[in-house]
Amino acid sequence: MSSTWVVGDIHGCSEELEELVEGLNLGPTDKLISVGDLYHRGPDPVGVVDVLSSVKNFSLVLGNHELAMLKRNNLDGDLPDGSDFGVLSDEVEVLEAEFLLGDGGTAMAPVPPARSVDLVRFLEGHSFFLQGEAAERTWWIVHAGLVPGRKPEECTPFELARMRRIHSSQESPFWYEVYEGPELVIFGHTPSQLPRTRYAGENLVALGLDTGCVYGGCLTAYCVEDDEFYTVTAKRDWAS
Repeated sequence: MSSTWVVGDIHGCSEELEELVEGLNLGPTDKLISVGDLYHRGPDPVGVVDVLSSVKNFSLVLGNHELAMLKRNNLDGDLPDGSDFGVLSDEVEVLEAEFLLGDGGTAMAPVPPARSVDLVRFLEGHSFFLQGEAAERTWWIVHAGLVPGRKPEECTPFELARMRRIHSSQESPFWYEVYEGPELVIFGHTPSQLPRTRYAGENLVALGLDTGCVYGGCLTAYCVEDDEFYTVTAKRDWAS
């Protein structure tokens, strides 16, 4: 049986990512899916692209930093499946650092000019959500969250890529704290030392995989078929 592994926020941590991919020992039909936030804050965004490009069956859910990059390059759209997002012109050979900034102007580690366009082109053609089935259950993957009561295709790219709480107030609950399923939602965006979990009865209905690798935590992957985790400890706190 094929395995589907979902990896949490990478944030430029290419060494940890490479170690994780090697440890998973993916077979020819196994899949690796990223919840987004590939590049910013960490040491080696280009290395992240190179590692993920070597994975045969790789998919990406776009995160808030990817959304910001696409907007800076006038490639953004309105549809949650990303089908109305643009692509870089073939005439573009180099992007200045300002076009690589993430959400809130978050900087990226220095990138060789000749590789700058690779970072944007790697994002092209991807969606803000993915879905599938395992063990007779439907799973959804988003970067940040869902509006409770809505399916991913009923949310906006902004909501899927940035939502943390039900309302903007810090006293408002996290979206997953009121989510009841039945679909399993796997997400990133909100870091914690351990994966965030939400159960409805005995069923896991929400799982957060951002375990803060870039902050000195670890990089976490989860297999939806086997309910297994695989983690790699960060080499250091890269964001300080």
